[in-house]
Amino acid sequence: MRITHFLTRFNLADGGVVRAVLDMSALLASRQHDVTVLTCDDTDIPEAWKQGSPGMPRVVRVAPPSRPLGLFSPAQLADLDLHLTGADVLHLHACWTTANNQLARSAQRHRTPYILSVHGMLDDWCMSQKTLKKKVYLALGGRRTLEEASLVHCTATAELEQSRKWYPRGRGTVVPLIFDLDPYRSLPGADLADAAYGPAGTGDLEPSLPTVLFLSRIHLKKGVDVLIDAAAELKRRGIACRTIIAGTGDAPYEAEMRARISALGLKNDVRMIGLVTGATKVSLYQRAAVLAIPTSQENFGFVFPESLACRTPVVTTRGVDIWPELEASGGAIIADRTPSAFADAIASILADPQKQQAMGERGRAWVLEHLDPDSIAQRFEVMYAEARSTGSTSSPSTSGTNS
Repeated sequence: MRITHFLTRFNLADGGVVRAVLDMSALLASRQHDVTVLTCDDTDIPEAWKQGSPGMPRVVRVAPPSRPLGLFSPAQLADLDLHLTGADVLHLHACWTTANNQLARSAQRHRTPYILSVHGMLDDWCMSQKTLKKKVYLALGGRRTLEEASLVHCTATAELEQSRKWYPRGRGTVVPLIFDLDPYRSLPGADLADAAYGPAGTGDLEPSLPTVLFLSRIHLKKGVDVLIDAAAELKRRGIACRTIIAGTGDAPYEAEMRARISALGLKNDVRMIGLVTGATKVSLYQRAAVLAIPTSQENFGFVFPESLACRTPVVTTRGVDIWPELEASGGAIIADRTPSAFADAIASILADPQKQQAMGERGRAWVLEHLDPDSIAQRFEVMYAEARSTGSTSSPSTSGTNS
């Protein structure tokens, strides 16, 4: 099958959408599909793809949209049309990319079905932010793109239930994201993290203390402030631990969180260590006793299966679209988004090493069984085949029903 993905930027600092598109493209290409990736920024696309290595996705880098509001010019669209010709399906990503509306219309002219993955952007919390701007965007073409898509792809039932109100005449479907298990099949142990961040490294890790890990973007919605306050509560209770905040964000917000840590007298208890990637990230999960992310909203959230795959229990909130699945795995506690609730959940794990170990084992077993990449890839193949059979529509009135 000839599958073309479009995502404007491939920069891993942008978050999980980039990781999702990279992983699904790589796996589908390995299953003998002809995968093309269209983008304006190929910063974090693997070099082997850019070099055209056999069996890898093909990368086509195009100039950024030259018109205001992130729109391509007619000449740019004519060039993009060349890459849509012959595609069996066009897969668009993210709701608020204005160029997606243009590519959707181009696909319709070529009678190429298209799928739009919304990546949690229509969740209730997200839609409560900048609501007027988003409603205007939907009214001016965004809803049409959703409703005329062959399928609107959601990663969890909870996401579909929240998003469908915004495209009532569209067709929704649920397929989990492809999660690359290869780095987690043979775990490296905690030594890499200790070498980088322990006493011989930056000194942020204290091996004699259990580690509470936050690994995500430093952003208001992620609840970094809630976790810092939970760390203060744990300290008041006399529970010894070291909280590690791994990730980056806007400099002013990072500075605000550092000031909060200082004001609460937590400089020795909470450390911000920046972005961690690769094998060192896997090792850091293994060093941690628990991953704690008090997020307001998260779509699939790769950090959660990553942590569980490393046998590290998770504490998070119902703001995560896959929270029912995480809770059912036996490896996660779903808590209210308050400092006291997070302190309670974290303390319950730290106080009981047997519970921590059992949760870790159950979580890893669940990931290996339910997020097997080949099984998920088959579901993507079924989704693409369904898109080809139903096609996209040129009128919202014939776009089917949301199911």
